This record gives sequence, structure tokens and C-alpha cells, in this order.
Amino acid sequence: MEAIDGIGSGIHPVPVQARSSSGTLGCHLARRLVQIGVKDVFSVPGDFNLTLLDHLIAEPELNLIGCCNELNAGYAADGYARAKGVGACVVTFTVGGLSVLNAIAGAYSENLPVICIVGGPNSNDYGTNRILHHTIGLPDFTQELRCFQTITCAQAVVNNLDDAHELIDTAISTALKESKPVYISISCNLPGLNHPTFAREPVPFYLAPKVSNQLGLEAAVEATAEFLNKAVKPVIVGGPKLRVAKAQQAFVDLADACGYPIAIMPSGKGLVPEHHPHFIGTYWGAVSSSFCGEIVESADAYVFVGPIFNDYSSVGYSLLIKKEKTIIVQPNRVTIGNGPSFGWVFMTDFLTELAKRLKKNNTAVENYCRIYVPPGIALTREKDEPLRVNILFKHIQEMLSGNTAVIAETGDSWFNCQKLRLPENCGYEFQMQYGSIGWSVGATLGYAQAAKDKRVIACIGDGSFQVTAQDISTMIRCGQPSIIFLINNGGYTIEVEIHDGPYNVIKNWNYTGLVDAIHNGEGKCWTTKVKTEEELVEAIATATGAHKDSLCFIEVFAHKDDTSKELLEWGSRVSAANSRPPNPQ
Repeated sequence: MEAIDGIGSGIHPVPVQARSSSGTLGCHLARRLVQIGVKDVFSVPGDFNLTLLDHLIAEPELNLIGCCNELNAGYAADGYARAKGVGACVVTFTVGGLSVLNAIAGAYSENLPVICIVGGPNSNDYGTNRILHHTIGLPDFTQELRCFQTITCAQAVVNNLDDAHELIDTAISTALKESKPVYISISCNLPGLNHPTFAREPVPFYLAPKVSNQLGLEAAVEATAEFLNKAVKPVIVGGPKLRVAKAQQAFVDLADACGYPIAIMPSGKGLVPEHHPHFIGTYWGAVSSSFCGEIVESADAYVFVGPIFNDYSSVGYSLLIKKEKTIIVQPNRVTIGNGPSFGWVFMTDFLTELAKRLKKNNTAVENYCRIYVPPGIALTREKDEPLRVNILFKHIQEMLSGNTAVIAETGDSWFNCQKLRLPENCGYEFQMQYGSIGWSVGATLGYAQAAKDKRVIACIGDGSFQVTAQDISTMIRCGQPSIIFLINNGGYTIEVEIHDGPYNVIKNWNYTGLVDAIHNGEGKCWTTKVKTEEELVEAIATATGAHKDSLCFIEVFAHKDDTSKELLEWGSRVSAANSRPPNPQ
């Protein structure tokens, strides 16, 4: 993740030459976005935000990307924030705001700072009894605001120039401090107006670093070191909150110092280097990587760093983890077994200090090496045999490098992509906590726009693709060379394995035909259908060779029952958790 420019560094951005719009609210907002590291804003126009969009376009360092719908604009801002550290989208009042809600909720669940900007009603309409279009027909304009209050960490309704500067800056800085989305509504008649508070280039934000309570830090480190140094075969497990705590390097330094094996929770994939010599795979209970679950669950002490334990990550609450053996390290708190808990202790500080106090202990790593059996039987197939999903992912594995990033859609791609071994610097993103199908199309658009040094490889099921397909159009318009593997198995496979029914079968589309129609001969796009391994090999060679600069859409046909064994096990356990009868009263 890139650093956010101009924050806390004390370095002022290079002054820009005066423009006709300088000194206006719209100019101030545009400059603020540039200062915090946003170079691309994802938008859908509507009459309440058009003047604001003019001012964003007038900012030379800002690129406005029009999306096909608000949901995908929000997903794109989510993907952009994953690669860049912060993202932004602009929609119109209520009809746009309520459409983008689902994406913003997902960004909230993943601790992503997304600046969601809405063009609001004319400032003169507030406090009147007027009924406006794009509303539900009541003179109360607060419906949209009330919806956003539960899924953003700050909200600003800007309908007065006198406090506009303060409201905008407070919202944006809060997003950066809390690493959560914020909502900013700006009255449609204000972006072009001058005000003395906007008279100069905005001073860059200074976000004071969070400093641990020194006594709490010392006590937490001492208690943890005592706990772990007594253990025979301790392990470390990285979780998704490593990102929000910006503690990835401190995690690696701790692992280097102590010699424990490193595992990841499934939602932590991509945050821990898998080329590390002590990396043993994904800990996901009954569907863990081979030999990883046994090592973690047999340990006499486990350190979970930044975990989220939900019904999905716990495989229907079936993890064989004992609280008394567990140390939980959250971004600002450390809890040791059934014993003490220390607040205002920040993860990076804690891991850095703990690394100095732990004795080297390779026991669990040696145990893993003893029991580990490498994959021994090569996958075989008959000539022209229908392509199997495990063969597909064997070839995707060979495509990965430090110049690629994987985007995994909700569904069986979760499990198949989880088994990919990521080379050094290979990106990896998926949305496990919120699990909104269709997320990956917009996220691929946003991530690829932010990380232009990487070629995105997206794995998407046909059911998910039908939710958000149209922003393939925006990828082509932006000249993105992503490779999309559309896995066509005739329905919502992940839901089939939880609870089957006729609602899990979808209408089959000619997916490559659809993408060809969207392409319409404008821009670079190449599509193909794949039914055998021979065709897959040829398609990958073309996508990485002759069409390396094009968006490549590869439709892969798979049998509807060709799922990972992990999904079968996980689905049955999640189904059991979902179908528990009510507790007796």
C-alpha cells in the first residue's frame, strides 16, 4: 500500500498555479483529494452533482472516471483504497446515495477509508416545506443521511459556505484517522462559489501518530513474553486487521525474531509474505491448508494478530481453539488467554517490543516440516477431457508474479484462490467479512486503476458477474489490461453447498458475446471460451503475449458440481450453523 502523500510528513505539496476556480468550495475539495493521495474519482453524474463534477474535472491532478452505476462506483473506490490507501466516489442525491450504500457498507467492514461524496439539494431548500425530486416524496431530506450514519465514521452535510471548509476537512481527516468511509453531502449550488476560507492552497493535514500508553505497553509485552516463553510449540496467525494497523512489517520482524511458524486467517491472505521460510499456510479450521490446521490447533500457545472471528472464518463456529491458550492482538488492545487485557496498546508498538523479548523457538516449524508431505501425484487428464477447476487454478498459479494481483470473488473462488501460493509482492484482495457477490467487478476496476504496475487477475463466478457486469465497459474505456476468468458453472455454487434450491440456478448468458458487445470495437479487449486444458493453455499464452496490453476475458466452462473440497466441508458446517434451532426459553 502506498503512503498517503502529504500527511504527517510536514512536507507541503508543490504549489499549483492559480486557476479561475481557485478559492471555491469545489476547488478546495478537489485539492484535498489530491493531497491525500486520490488521483482517480469514480462517479455517476446526476443533476445535483454536475457542477461539482465540473470542478473535479478542472483539477489537473484528478481524473474523473464515469461508472455505469453507483454500486460499481463504490466497489471501485473500495478496490482503489486497497491499493492506494484511500479512495473516493461521487454520486447524486438519494437515488445515487442509496444505490452506493451497499458498497460503502462493505468498505466499512474492511476498514477502508472511502470518501463518499453526494451532490445534495440547493442550500435554499433546507428548512422549507418543499418536496424535491430524487426523494421519497416527503419534505424531510434526511433519509439519505440517516442511512449513511450507520455505515460511515463521520457525516458532513454542507449547505452553508461559512462552515464548509471545517466540515469537509473534519470528515476527510476522520476517514484517514479511523480508516473507515465517510459521507459528505454538498449542496448543488455551492461548488462554484468563493469564500475567504478557501482563499489559499489548503494546508496539508497533519494526523498525529497514535502513541501507546507506555505503562500498558510494557505490561502487555511482559505478560505476553512470559506466556509465550513458557510454551513448547507456539504459533503466530495473521488476520485482516494487520492492514488497518499498518503492522505488516512489524509482524514479519516478530516472526523473524521468534522463529514461530506463520499462518494466516483466510481474510488475512495478501497481508503476510507467503515466501517467508516459516509460512505454513491458511488456518481456517476444518478447511485449513494441508498440515497447517494440525500445527495451529495442536499448539500450546497461539498469537492471533488482528483477527476477525465470524461464522465464516470460524467455519460455522467449529474452530478447535482454546481461549486459555490464545493471545489476541487487536489494533489497539492485547488480551492474554483468560487473563489480563491491555487497552491503548497499538499493534505495531506491541509487536516491535515483543520481538525483543521472545526466545527463539523453532519447535512448531520443525514439527510442520516433519509431517508435511508435498503434493505428490500430478494431476492427470485425458486428451480433450472437460476442464476441471483444479486444473484451471494450477495454471493460474503459474501466472502469478510480483507484477500481478489476484482479485477473488465471493464464492468458490474464495477457496480456490486461497490455495494459491503468492510470490513476493503479488497483490491479493477479497471481501470476506461482507461477502457481497458482484464486488469483484468494481473492485478490479478500482484496484487496476490504482496499481498500474500490476496486472490484475480476477476470478469471478457467473452468478456474481451477472450482478455487476456492465462496468467491464469502464475497464475498457480506461485501457486496463486485466485478465478476468469467468467461471461458468451455471449458478450460485457457494449457496448450493450451503442450502440448495431452484433459486440457485441462473439463466446462462453468452458471456464472451456480452463482453464483445460492450467492447463494440472501441478500445482493447479480447475474449475467448475455454472448455479443455489445451484451450486454457492457448488462451493464457495469448492473454500474456499478443494481448498483454488488452483487457482479456476468458470464459471457462466447468461442471456445476466441480467445487473445491474445502467449499463442500465449509458449506456443510455453515449450513449447520445457520439451521440451529432456537435456544430453549
